[in-house]
Amino acid sequence: QVQLVESGGGLVQAGGSLRLSCAASGRTFSTLSMGWFRQAPGKEREFVAAIRNTDGRTYYSDSVKGRFTISRDNAKNTVYLQMNSLNPEDTAVYLCNADPSIQRIIAGGRYWGQGTQVTVSS
Repeated sequence: QVQLVESGGGLVQAGGSLRLSCAASGRTFSTLSMGWFRQAPGKEREFVAAIRNTDGRTYYSDSVKGRFTISRDNAKNTVYLQMNSLNPEDTAVYLCNADPSIQRIIAGGRYWGQGTQVTVSS
């Protein structure tokens, strides 16, 4: 069992930045690949970014590549999503997920947090 708690969401103007955090518990953090998804009202859940457990390799959707950075701190059992150059299309609930398999993370993962709201105004 893995519990995930996201934080750091809020309201920001277009062009601004936010840093999201996801704290994990219930399992050795270093064994987990971690990811971020987002879901806007009326839209499907969308993959955003992921980071592999074994070597820290990162993966990004085309829509955020070059603007967002995923990182992890194994000593703090936390994964981060640094979001820069935000635009209104980034508005969504951002959800953290975890899975030993990076392939399953990208496909949807096994464990999910409740999400944190990110709102980008024009």
